[in-house]
Amino acid sequence: MTQATTTGYDPRTYEPLTFHDAARRFSTGDDTPRDFLERCLATIAEREPVVQAFAHLNRDLARAAADASSARWAAGEPLSPIDGMPVGIKDLLETKDMPTEYGCEAFRGNFPRRDNAAVWALRQAGAVILGKTVTAELGGSHPGPTTNPFDARRSPGGSSSGTAAAVAARMLPAGLGTQVGGSIIRPAGYCGNVALKPTQGGINRGERQVTSMSTHGVHAGCIEDMWQVAIEIARRAGGDRGAQGLEGPSTTPEPVKPERLIVLETQGWAELDDASKEGFSAVLDQVRALGIELLHRREDPLVETLEGAIGNARDVCNAITGWENRWLTRNLVDQHPDGVSERAKAVLDAAEAMTVDDYRALLFAREVAQEAHAAVAESADAIITLSCPGPAHVWLGDEPGVPLHPRPTGDPVFNFPSSMLFAPAVGMPLMSVAGMPVGVQVFGQPHEDAEMTATARWLLGAVEPVVVD
Repeated sequence: MTQATTTGYDPRTYEPLTFHDAARRFSTGDDTPRDFLERCLATIAEREPVVQAFAHLNRDLARAAADASSARWAAGEPLSPIDGMPVGIKDLLETKDMPTEYGCEAFRGNFPRRDNAAVWALRQAGAVILGKTVTAELGGSHPGPTTNPFDARRSPGGSSSGTAAAVAARMLPAGLGTQVGGSIIRPAGYCGNVALKPTQGGINRGERQVTSMSTHGVHAGCIEDMWQVAIEIARRAGGDRGAQGLEGPSTTPEPVKPERLIVLETQGWAELDDASKEGFSAVLDQVRALGIELLHRREDPLVETLEGAIGNARDVCNAITGWENRWLTRNLVDQHPDGVSERAKAVLDAAEAMTVDDYRALLFAREVAQEAHAAVAESADAIITLSCPGPAHVWLGDEPGVPLHPRPTGDPVFNFPSSMLFAPAVGMPLMSVAGMPVGVQVFGQPHEDAEMTATARWLLGAVEPVVVD
């Protein structure tokens, strides 16, 4: 029997699935990776018919990998702290033992039989690659079948929709996503997960090098699992070519209380619903009561300059990415005209209307924003803002004869800034509005991934989650 369509979410009582604490019992024999995997599979059997988080599952090979991990733990020789952790891989990343179909009909049956660099690193660390999670088509805005685990009428976000939903539904303790605009942090916000969108280039993208703002990142039920997955990948595969890669301690950074935070409104503030504004204000009231100074745009000209520089981030980021993807998409449409959605074709049309000078102007706008971001580095320890524009919206699919919804997986408006600034961001489940998750994020200067994780860990321990009915 599947779970009810609507379960509701309360961050004060919701218990995520976590791995790091279970792993402590592996050495004593009180638990094993195989038993942990079987519990995940039982949850998948219960919830997957409604949530639809997976494009592919590989139960047999996952069980074999979990058995091998159990033997290593019993012998006192685990490969890493995540040895035996079941993980999901967004179906944009190649896997040697499962198809990679990119959520796109044109790639139906595509099976390259090779691993993405991050997937290779996870296997080297002993992780159990359980399945491929649903992605929006080609990592864009055309959604797959995945539903929000707390209300099946609502979007889980995208494009890392399957990873976000699988973690939130307690099917997996962690999984990989990718972000160009908002595809890690926004679905984490909609689904109540912890998530890391690293510094640009922080985790080796392998074959996924087409766009200049694309990053690999991690969804998890807790910040300990989030960091451990990210750092184990980075220690083995490094970052993108030419990038120094994610750096930091081999275990989760200790909590660090910030002294001052910049509160960033972004382009999305004017469009935000009143209940989400109320909830975020309540979070900030707690932060201030804990002795942390908050700096707003009206109080500092450097913050105001940054707000102005990211004021059109949505248009800048969308246009940059559309231009950079145009040749891949054009070839795909030419080869498989019926295998690509109308949404993707509309993005292609807009990109093909651009000129080289248009693209150069967009890159200049991004550079100006990055300079404004660097200018506030000494003003505060981090930036805090929302992860998503309120709770996930109700969306039940395209209707015949009705114009296509422009953003069926949600608006990345609160995520574009960290993407265009190449900044590390950590999403935190600190709010619910009308029974649905609404995330809060902190982000910092490039290469401050560990510092942002330490700040987020402190906030998660110190701030009482806010509930707005």
